[in-house]
Amino acid sequence: MSSTSFKPAWWLPGPHLQTLWGALIRRNQHKGLQITRERIELSDGDFIDLDWTGQKGQPIVVILHGLEGSAQSSYAHGLLKVFSQHKNWRAVVMHFRGCSGEQNRLPRFYHSGDTADLNTVINLLRERELNMPISAVGVSMGGNVLLKWLGETGRQNPLVAAVAVSTPFELRQSVLRLRNGFSRVYDRHLLNRLRKKINEKFSMQVSPIALPTRKSLRTVNDFDELVTAPLHGFQNANDYYEKSSSRQFIKFIKIPTLLLQAKDDPFMFPDVIPKKDELSPSVILEATDQGGHVGFVMGKFPWRPCYWLEQRIPEFLELYLRSS
Repeated sequence: MSSTSFKPAWWLPGPHLQTLWGALIRRNQHKGLQITRERIELSDGDFIDLDWTGQKGQPIVVILHGLEGSAQSSYAHGLLKVFSQHKNWRAVVMHFRGCSGEQNRLPRFYHSGDTADLNTVINLLRERELNMPISAVGVSMGGNVLLKWLGETGRQNPLVAAVAVSTPFELRQSVLRLRNGFSRVYDRHLLNRLRKKINEKFSMQVSPIALPTRKSLRTVNDFDELVTAPLHGFQNANDYYEKSSSRQFIKFIKIPTLLLQAKDDPFMFPDVIPKKDELSPSVILEATDQGGHVGFVMGKFPWRPCYWLEQRIPEFLELYLRSS
């Protein structure tokens, strides 16, 4: 249940530098990547956007981004480039509702336990690409959504393989961790993004819930209590966390799935990582001692960084995309 292939860069010591490198330093390094957007109309009248790379007739990898992420997130852009240019796979980022640069239509957002849109997209791709193998990679919140859906669908799942990275397996524990030490910086950043989004959205349409004041929103947990939960039919934040956390679904996963997790992830406590007896026979856990949150940066020099996720993820998926 551990990996020895990841060797953290000596010039990025500690979890926070590993975590912040991709967001602050790596931005816009992958230029020239051709992306085509496709809009999927949903049965409830809303839409989601897919950003594609690669050519038709190639194996497909669906990428699920993290909270307030998108295809422009550094980790997503890096994976798109590796999959399409080095592996000749067709890669696509599935944007959660309202994350593609345009507000979604309905008076709701997305959340960590909402698997319906992923189910719609995968089934649509399965119908359109009958003989093409499909896999998926979920990052952070996207990993939680992916693992929950894999457990819900069990043997009826059409994917050949999946990977989840830096997954907040227990959502309640994750929001508690974000209120400790330097992790409060991440909590504040995410809260500001969420608060801005809800203000923009409900300045254009009537809100179905009483919008909280700025003073009442001090943490992501507050946002989930006052916005996420009531907007999506949960009793409160704890009800949302309990029903949406992926840890309880992992034992039901029936397709080959790789979990990549750092024990020093500043978005969660180490004990949220599932134990061996919680994993189904189809699940492999690789827990590194270091790596931060969606970091895993290697390399001898800062001007020549190496991204372990872009090596390990395709290495695992190739075993199944090649043989399908």
